[in-house]
Amino acid sequence: MAKKHITLQHSESVIVQAAAQIYAAYLSCGLVGEKDKTKYLKQSIRDAITIARSVDDAVISDGEME
Repeated sequence: MAKKHITLQHSESVIVQAAAQIYAAYLSCGLVGEKDKTKYLKQSIRDAITIARSVDDAVISDGEME
């Protein structure tokens, strides 16, 4: 089986980390059943994106200032 190579941009890797933490929380709470894995994985990604967008709207970073 050939290895797959993934290259993520920094912002994408931040979303991956947040989504993984959210998914882990769903797992630890016992919400994720065998048939629900994909559903909760996708929800974790949506939640992470929502959080990222909310932070982006609320905070002006150094790179965004003129």
